[in-house]
Amino acid sequence: MLLERIYDEDLAQASYFIGCQAKGEAVVVDARRDIAPYQELAAANGMKIVAVTETHIHADYLSGTRELAAATGADMYVSGEGGDDWQYGFDAERLYDGSTITSGNITIKAVHTPGHTPEHLAFLITDGAFSDQPGYLLSGDFVFSGDLGRPDLLDEAAGGLDTRFVGAKQLFASLREKFLTLPDHVQVYPGHGSGSACGKALGAIPSTTVGYERLYAWWGPYLAANDEDGFVRELLDGQPDAHAYFGRMKRQNRLGPDVMGPRSELPQLDNQALAGDLTEDRVTFVDTRSNGQVHQGTVTGALNIPAGTKMASFGAWAYDPETDDRPLVLLAPDQEAAQEMWDHLVRVGIDNVTGFTPTLDGLPMTTPKVLAPGDLEDFGAALLLDVRNKTEHAAGSIPGSKQLSAGRVLWHQDQLPSEGTIVTFCQSGVRNSVAASALRRAGYDVIELDGSYAGWAAWNASQQSTSVS
Repeated sequence: MLLERIYDEDLAQASYFIGCQAKGEAVVVDARRDIAPYQELAAANGMKIVAVTETHIHADYLSGTRELAAATGADMYVSGEGGDDWQYGFDAERLYDGSTITSGNITIKAVHTPGHTPEHLAFLITDGAFSDQPGYLLSGDFVFSGDLGRPDLLDEAAGGLDTRFVGAKQLFASLREKFLTLPDHVQVYPGHGSGSACGKALGAIPSTTVGYERLYAWWGPYLAANDEDGFVRELLDGQPDAHAYFGRMKRQNRLGPDVMGPRSELPQLDNQALAGDLTEDRVTFVDTRSNGQVHQGTVTGALNIPAGTKMASFGAWAYDPETDDRPLVLLAPDQEAAQEMWDHLVRVGIDNVTGFTPTLDGLPMTTPKVLAPGDLEDFGAALLLDVRNKTEHAAGSIPGSKQLSAGRVLWHQDQLPSEGTIVTFCQSGVRNSVAASALRRAGYDVIELDGSYAGWAAWNASQQSTSVS
């Protein structure tokens, strides 16, 4: 058996490639939409992808199940559990508790593990060439290394009302009746790692075991004592903000994401023509440089979505394809870099990218406004906005600030003043630049606090030190 983990650092998301070397067949679990890694892995091992499945209706990324099936001819399998409200809206074979997918010597058994979502499945894998008993569990967003999938996303992202309490109790039952009944040696491969917003304290270790989690996970003592109430309180306390784009992912994944098919290479655009499109507001420019470079000057009306390991996340914070149909133009050094950026964006359903340019020459430019920490008190902002997570804000913030995380601000403009200047900050300035560019694009007058909270804290400490001396 071949078991490969394909990990996306951007969204801290893991998908899995399970291959039977004897038969030359493979099954992919929780695929993302840029599907080349799975095709390349299959080709390198002389295998054909014959089945594609997923653990649940995802909230943090757009599923590649349909994309990969369309490209390979593989059969699709999705959960049929969870009741009528959580049924997929596209044709695929339904899996229920105990259903199996077989490929050569490998058996993949679905285990219904509700809690994170009502329809959630985990997959027990048996390598029949070595044993007739399962040795591996793909746990999806059920059990992570050291943590559990949060049960409040249906409230936060899908319009639920107090479903978190039902979900938390379902997680307790799933642990007791499903996970903890497995042998301690079973290896556990989660669907996310550290940095994901699908839990509050995910570990960075790529795998764990049933026995290790039983002994050392925070929830172990609650299960050992059968303390459901204590478990629910601990689980729900301190969960991070859910990004607003999660709601769009839930809807699209349930109905079935559009199949893109083969994507052509992005063309390099002529800046003279691009300048006209920008002036007429026919396109949305994406400045992919760091916030420090952007503050030296950027394209007027540009979104700052820094290239690198968090481009999908930042893109989903700053651009909503459901309300903005203007195609994106990327700042990229060459076609290969532009294509890689586009790969990140399609993971969150931002497909409408029309081309790239390697230079800002000839484009309409502006310099984003920043405010020194020492000038903040007398500035008279209509709103001092902390775009960090609510847990960061609660741990310490600038007096008089209001919290609305960068991943939610574009979707909660009803909480923003209709007039006046908004001063924004995060911890170091990266998230702040993303959020500030999105708000400027939406028509707000925004000034970024220079150095963000870290800069203000250093300035404030120096002021107090000077006062004492």
